[in-house]
Amino acid sequence: MKKLDNIKNIVCVASGKGGVGKSTTAANLAVALVLQGNKVGLLDADIYGPSLPLMMGVPSGTRPKIKDKRLMLPIMAHGVECNSMGFLVDEKTAMVWRAPMVVSAFNQILNDTAWSELDYLVVDMPPGTGDIQLSLAQSVKVTGAVIVTTPQDMALLDAAKGIEMFNKVDVPILGVVENMSTHVCANCGHEEAIFGSGGGDRLSRDYGVEVIARLPLDMAIREQTDLGNPVVASGTSDVVAKAYLQLASNVEEQLAKLAGGSSGPNITISND
Repeated sequence: MKKLDNIKNIVCVASGKGGVGKSTTAANLAVALVLQGNKVGLLDADIYGPSLPLMMGVPSGTRPKIKDKRLMLPIMAHGVECNSMGFLVDEKTAMVWRAPMVVSAFNQILNDTAWSELDYLVVDMPPGTGDIQLSLAQSVKVTGAVIVTTPQDMALLDAAKGIEMFNKVDVPILGVVENMSTHVCANCGHEEAIFGSGGGDRLSRDYGVEVIARLPLDMAIREQTDLGNPVVASGTSDVVAKAYLQLASNVEEQLAKLAGGSSGPNITISND
């Protein structure tokens, strides 16, 4: 299994199904890690439906520069080194490719990007449990995976499949992110669990994984995403920004646990 020696941690952000906010979570996690003093890359692994260029505010038509006739220089956006199939083709082009071509394209973007010395490479995975997920797990050493779901029962079923898949390929689960957890009305302040409640806790109980974030359903997330301005850095919502920054801190804490580290001193009391 290949190891990208210049990257300390490869973190997958995955989901069993689309529409749960996985890519938005990946983009904001990457920017939050930068805001906490890390060097971070963001790889869009969704070959069929790349969304990174829009979410990170990269102008249409931007292409990576080529180094040594082979390596692609990542494109900087919000302090994050980025690469995506969306930078290599026209935004209206449909990738009508069979699985071997998709896997080959993904491996080339992963391995032929001139990533610098990174603390984290966040990989925004495509939905599901298919070829890209298997290829990544078999080709490089993945440090851990973050599973994104909504509290909705249908999303939970698919998130569980994602957990099972990573367990089978020996990729540690860093935790579950319950996205769109609650919505607070901007007019009256009433808080409501539109997609249900307790879903993340059920996954935690059934699979022995931690819920490392509960992210709100907030208008600012959608508005800033459409503007290519990840909400964690936009200054439009302190509540949402704090939620993503806390997610980044929790990811780092989970990785420290995997490495055998500790987030603080271990104090013991004895009767001397």
